[in-house]
Amino acid sequence: MGAKIEAIAYYYPKNTLTNQDLKELYPGYDFQRFEEKVGIKTRYIADEYETALDLAYQASLSLFERIDKDRIDFILYCTQSPEYIIPSTACLLQKRLDFGSHVGAFDFNLGCSGFVYGISMAKAFINSGQAKNVLLVTTDTYSKYVHPHDRSSRSIFGDGAAATLVTSSEVEQIFTFKFGTDGEGHDKLIIRNGATRHKYDQNAEEHHYGRGNVYTDNNLYMNGPEVFRFTSSVIPPFVEKVLAENNMRKKDIDQYVFHQANAYMLNQMRRTLGIDASKFYIDLANGGNTVSSTIPIALKNYSDNCMHKQQETVLICGFGVGLSWAGGVITLDKGI
Repeated sequence: MGAKIEAIAYYYPKNTLTNQDLKELYPGYDFQRFEEKVGIKTRYIADEYETALDLAYQASLSLFERIDKDRIDFILYCTQSPEYIIPSTACLLQKRLDFGSHVGAFDFNLGCSGFVYGISMAKAFINSGQAKNVLLVTTDTYSKYVHPHDRSSRSIFGDGAAATLVTSSEVEQIFTFKFGTDGEGHDKLIIRNGATRHKYDQNAEEHHYGRGNVYTDNNLYMNGPEVFRFTSSVIPPFVEKVLAENNMRKKDIDQYVFHQANAYMLNQMRRTLGIDASKFYIDLANGGNTVSSTIPIALKNYSDNCMHKQQETVLICGFGVGLSWAGGVITLDKGI
């Protein structure tokens, strides 16, 4: 028994944050240059009382406009924006979607590598005969973690969710995956307060970094230069290993779809790998960095708008918070 990605749907909140909006908030910063370099024009921001679960629910409903929801027998729910510490948000989604009690469901806490990990897990459940139709949901609302005066993070991150149906297939369309972890770099992207190690601090001290950015230990902190150094040094040789593991060469891949972190970083890795721009999909302008959902959103947009063949061989690679990374090869159908 094989597995394949049958369908993807995604959902953005209704509120937008454009570069013009940010320019009015931070008049001393050149957002035209930012747009040209990083590639982001618009982000979508959840309402105050709108959660990642709400976005996940809407993405799932969009998916069910095209597929029969009663087919689902397992939910994989990837988020770093849980509804509660306890219980698992996957259980709440099962209830909200009115699935039967036979449906398995659990959360896993990963960021930018989460979709790739999730595809591999869904494949494992299907190949082992434990499930036939897995709903993989990726959803995050990082905007709720960003300090209002952290221009750097507000410029990059947006909120969103994607719902992906991974189903059994007579022909295998999800191939070999590889993974990597470096917990030594856990503090490069971190929210220090609010869990069991450090409680939320109502009087947390403000820290300044970069060019006028502000955060507290209650907020998301990203060490941009260190994250860039990590991706530049680790990901290109890792992609070479993913290719080797699948007995493929670069020319065998029709399209490369990486985590959409920022265009400058992506193009640096593309040049290091020697991949032509026409085979390296960048999809940042509308939505920005939606963490675990950037790859499924990009796959959906590429499949709907850019594919020349009915099927293409695509290498997907996610990397970021953890530090964590993952990559693999899939066969992508047109119009998923």
